[in-house]
Amino acid sequence: MYRTLPYLGLFAAAVLLQVFLFDNLTISIYLNPLVYIVFIALLPLDTPPAAVLGAGLALGVTMDFAMGAAGINTIATLLIAFLRPTLAGMICGRDNVREGGIPSSARLGERKFITYLVALTLVHHAVFFSLEALSWTHALHTLLRIVVSTAVSAGFIWIIARIFTAKIPVRI
Repeated sequence: MYRTLPYLGLFAAAVLLQVFLFDNLTISIYLNPLVYIVFIALLPLDTPPAAVLGAGLALGVTMDFAMGAAGINTIATLLIAFLRPTLAGMICGRDNVREGGIPSSARLGERKFITYLVALTLVHHAVFFSLEALSWTHALHTLLRIVVSTAVSAGFIWIIARIFTAKIPVRI
């Protein structure tokens, strides 16, 4: 509970960055970074599953409302909120999950942390872009969008995670 305010700030920052910056990037049809999932990725590992699902629902509904989507963000975000404990246990190790704490490269190691972020992002993007396409007609096109957007999103999420988990020196 002592970290409620920073997480509310992360929620607001993730939503605002997505809506005002990343949704307005029109570099390519294949490049669609969805970085708002950083909020789910950076929740403490010992957060109760019901709280993670509630946070996923709040984030998904907020993004659907902001982006004018019809539930695609909610479905994809709820899925990663549901799978997060399992993915974290498989990638980071059960002991790290039981100990809790904020997932970060300093705590888990760079390789495990990046694998964790890429796995969450890949699952989210696979569901999101598959539901967006709703057809197997352009399966290769959808697969390319998933791969490219996952790579770019994971990079941006890693940068945001580094900023959020940085130790800020306190000045007296």
